[in-house]
Amino acid sequence: MAIQRALPERRVGTTIVELLAVVAIVTLLIALLLPALQGVRELARRTQCANNLRQVGCALHGYLLSKGKFPIGCVEWKAGTGGTNRCLAWSAFILPWMEEQIASDRVNCLIPYDDPANAAAAAAVVSTYLCPSAGRTNPRVSGMGGCDYGGIVGERITSTNNPEKGVICTSTSYAVKDILDGLSKTILVAECAREPWADGQWINGRNLFDVAYAINSKMPFWEDEMRSWHPVGAHGLAGDGSVQFVAESTDRRILAAAMTRAKGESPAAPWVAN
Repeated sequence: MAIQRALPERRVGTTIVELLAVVAIVTLLIALLLPALQGVRELARRTQCANNLRQVGCALHGYLLSKGKFPIGCVEWKAGTGGTNRCLAWSAFILPWMEEQIASDRVNCLIPYDDPANAAAAAAVVSTYLCPSAGRTNPRVSGMGGCDYGGIVGERITSTNNPEKGVICTSTSYAVKDILDGLSKTILVAECAREPWADGQWINGRNLFDVAYAINSKMPFWEDEMRSWHPVGAHGLAGDGSVQFVAESTDRRILAAAMTRAKGESPAAPWVAN
């Protein structure tokens, strides 16, 4: 009887060189995929931001149908805090049409926005007023619900903004018939989210601005402007309720035309619709 000898077991393993090669390939794949993943995430955030402004547009038109005019941007404007001026914002007045009736009911419109009696109401966070790309670590600004969108009172690119040339202004409310340039060519509300905006509170009537610089301009000082964290542009809400993405490269004179209600400019609207 023949004796069968067991063959020595063959060990299969991975050399250090092969392991390093695998690690290098995986690292390369991650490096290639990460920008694409970040791009997809930003696209989702930009879409959500546009949807926020669409809801704001629906609320503005709900207010328009109810009152016959768009809301005043600020009732009894004041420069700082304290005092008896109410300084209440357009963004507080449209809350009932944003399905935020509870938040609206808590605001006492007979007293200033920063009165201690309004503190609890002002602290409410309205998620629709927050752009997801802004990357806020705190949804409140000085204890009050934040707002990354400001009403447009006009422009200071071609001339001074006195009297105000926009639609959401500090002292007057405007009807559709007053917007002679056309609703589809006039921006009512736009992003102002590039930096911590001290006045960016939905109850605060100072969440208004006029446009004086190119979109997303880098400035050595802070000024309320049309700025966002979205690459290459920022969103604006037109008077017809459409949300537009306006590119950083937009000619400033054309940009100025979009911020006024009745200057009679002829240029086409400087945006591509979402």
